[in-house]
Amino acid sequence: MSIWAIGDLQGCYDATQRLLERINFDPSRDRLWFCGDLVNRGGQSLETLRLVHSLRDHCVVVLGNHDLSLLAIGERREDEQRKVNPDLQRIVLAEDRDVLLDWLRMQKLVHVDRSLGWMMVHAALAPQWTTQMAERFAREIEERLHGDQFRRLLKNMYGDKPAWHPKLAGIDRHRAIINVFTRMRYCTPRGRISFEDKGAPGTQPVGLYPWYEVPGRAERDLKIVCGHWSTLGLFIGHGVHAIDTGAVWGGKLTALQLDSEELRILQVPGRDVPAQPPRPRPPYRGGDDRPQRPRHPNPHGQQRRQNGRPHPNAPQAPRNEAPAPKAPAEQDRD
Repeated sequence: MSIWAIGDLQGCYDATQRLLERINFDPSRDRLWFCGDLVNRGGQSLETLRLVHSLRDHCVVVLGNHDLSLLAIGERREDEQRKVNPDLQRIVLAEDRDVLLDWLRMQKLVHVDRSLGWMMVHAALAPQWTTQMAERFAREIEERLHGDQFRRLLKNMYGDKPAWHPKLAGIDRHRAIINVFTRMRYCTPRGRISFEDKGAPGTQPVGLYPWYEVPGRAERDLKIVCGHWSTLGLFIGHGVHAIDTGAVWGGKLTALQLDSEELRILQVPGRDVPAQPPRPRPPYRGGDDRPQRPRHPNPHGQQRRQNGRPHPNAPQAPRNEAPAPKAPAEQDRD
């Protein structure tokens, strides 16, 4: 038996099939952990979602920002659904859409296996959160997402504010928790997320830290596997294993074996033709359920190349540590 964590699929069905072959996946004995963002931008989101759904008895899934957005789109009127990008439109207009979306909605925000020593989350944990706190906060959201309050949650989850604080209540609290689990990359030492900054470490403004490197962060008793941050590439350090290596952008799709004593990582080529960057959206002005999400014209959301170096889309081997930012003190539903 082998247990593999797999990075963001983002609708890259062909790459997903290649990776399952590469790891010799056998559903009779093996188990898969998917780090979220199963859909969007890859052009084969319906096929990808059907594939993961067919493996549901042999895998666990945590929800990413794109998965939550798909669930929200699924609750809109059909005329509004026809305005979304074709990749997601094929899902919400498919004959089996209810089966797929009902199953997707029942997935987790955090998955923990303490006997194995691992926690899986899509994006991040807030600096102040222990793994036990993260589990508890995730269950708050899952209870509503899996129950009869899910439509209200999905409609009101969009927005960049407020920053997380333990005294938050109601939808503000839910939104802050969802933003941490599915959107965080950089933050201040107090945990305020910078949604605009999406480049590799070293490109962020002074005062921001990668979430796993914040001074004074909580001690964590589990190794963490996550995705979401394609410009970070394959990163292993500070107890974190980040495995979104930009398959949808023409990088790699990555699998990490969780039940091996030795570090074992296998990769396959991602999308043959890199996805096109999303068109910038006008600022959110309230009055509907559109997200407040600044858009960067670069598909990776990074700043211009630093010192002439290209985007580190998918390194072949993990780096031991991310470059340290210059100083402490403040990132999208992309």
